[in-house]
Amino acid sequence: MARHFMDFAFSDSVRSEQERFGTRSAYERMETKEAFRNQLTWQENSFIKGRDSFYVASAGENGWPYLQHRGGPKGFLKVIGDNQLAFADFKGNGQYISVGNFRANRKSVLFFMDYPRQQRLKIWAETDVLYPAEEPGLMEQVVLPDYGAQVERIIVFKVLAFDWNCPQHISPRYTREEIKNAVFPMDEELIPLT
Repeated sequence: MARHFMDFAFSDSVRSEQERFGTRSAYERMETKEAFRNQLTWQENSFIKGRDSFYVASAGENGWPYLQHRGGPKGFLKVIGDNQLAFADFKGNGQYISVGNFRANRKSVLFFMDYPRQQRLKIWAETDVLYPAEEPGLMEQVVLPDYGAQVERIIVFKVLAFDWNCPQHISPRYTREEIKNAVFPMDEELIPLT
């Protein structure tokens, strides 16, 4: 079962800054709540399935964080069980920074954005790097048959905690597909008028 995101995010130095700026007492009350929603629900699952990209942070043995963008068709990141996500990782530029970091330190943070709806979701997870030949059943779950990229490995995230951020300061942005879907009905109405 997932835990409070505060268990991961609120270190002593974070709590000290909260105290300094007057937000500590509010978060302290949140930390003591018995009933804290920490299991992925239909809301988080639906949000994740609707994304065509996310960011994943890792850290290497040297302590330096690394942030990588991961993208693909909507739903390429699969919900494969209770608090478990996975995707087929494709051959890329050969740097293997995230994969190497996951081998040294399984801790990761996933960051999902929905710019049009001004929503963001953060997930703390433990990460496993698996290989298709070793996990044929899992490979069937995550493979994208119509996507022409070579799968090198499967990345699995065991969700430990999550948090929805407030929408403040998220500027709405739209993809070409979203704009096309919004404008197409108007184009259809205008064609007979021309």
